[in-house]
Amino acid sequence: MSAPAPTGSNRPDLDRPDLDGLTTPLAWSDEEGAIVGCNAAFSRWLGVSARRLVAWPLAGLDGGDGHLAHAMRRLDAAADAPLRLRRSRLRFADGDECFADVWLSRREDGGWLLEAHPVDEFPGDDPALLLPSALSASLKGLAHELRNPLAGLKGAAQLLARRIDADTGNSSGDAGELVALVGSEVERLTALVDQLLTPAPPRPHAPLNIHAVLERVLRLAESDAGWAVRLVRDYDPSLPELGGDPDRLVQAVWNLVRNAIEAGAANITLRTRAEHAVRIGDAVHPIAMRLEIVDDGRGVPEELAEQLFLPLVSGRAEGSGLGLALAQQVAREHRGSLAYRSRPGHTVFTLLLPLQIEEEVGA
Repeated sequence: MSAPAPTGSNRPDLDRPDLDGLTTPLAWSDEEGAIVGCNAAFSRWLGVSARRLVAWPLAGLDGGDGHLAHAMRRLDAAADAPLRLRRSRLRFADGDECFADVWLSRREDGGWLLEAHPVDEFPGDDPALLLPSALSASLKGLAHELRNPLAGLKGAAQLLARRIDADTGNSSGDAGELVALVGSEVERLTALVDQLLTPAPPRPHAPLNIHAVLERVLRLAESDAGWAVRLVRDYDPSLPELGGDPDRLVQAVWNLVRNAIEAGAANITLRTRAEHAVRIGDAVHPIAMRLEIVDDGRGVPEELAEQLFLPLVSGRAEGSGLGLALAQQVAREHRGSLAYRSRPGHTVFTLLLPLQIEEEVGA
């Protein structure tokens, strides 16, 4: 859609029903990149009046990563196809950040048109839908091939440990420690393979206190990170119980907290709130719990943003790439969702879980 050309008074043309009737936020600039107009949806979404936006640099709405200015330079005036900027952060001056997938195109007069598709956070795509069937079959074949040598290594390590103990009467020496290390690593690899390809079936859900779950996670975090990380509780004590599996929820939240620790976070906050009339997937729930894990670490690497929730994808050389995939699976088991927003110094993973699921409790 072409935006209207600026008027002679350089005021935004807000009387166009074909634009103000749209719910999609739109803003347009002149050939110098200065905003000359927007529709009502854009000003509402960004939280600033249309008059204040006039003459503001379009690139100045960038939330800090410079992608918008770079895209404007890339987009030649003769280009036919608009550019899509995924996971964009926009804000006016020092206002609140707004998140959207952005389409940027050139206007006939040489200016730019920005079309925003707002989101609260960026959802994690379902790994089961993203993994091609051929890759899934290959992973199952790989698992079958790995289990046999892993079982052989485990048996060999146990025999060596017995032999060392019989010969020396002491299994705590250097040789014994090395054999124990081999055994522990074999156990870890076996667990990873089983966790990825043969997940345990979910247990029946029972009423639980989510804050008791979070306290278990915080104890794990305190023992893992010690005094290197400041752990902050920001709980809503009025939250009712939800139906779920406490062990699976501990595992999911711990994976998210551990990722924050490994991303160099100095502060991690666990925040719970109640939200009403929440849409999760295709279902609308009267009330849901919103759990946010907020950290000030390095953030999600840009090159991993599209594959973040895929198994075996990790931003660390020593990472397994299973933590986020597992956390998302646990969210789905509880009819919830896992989403995120991230920039260096501020990352938020959000777990939404329905609270009114009495029909499942005790099923």
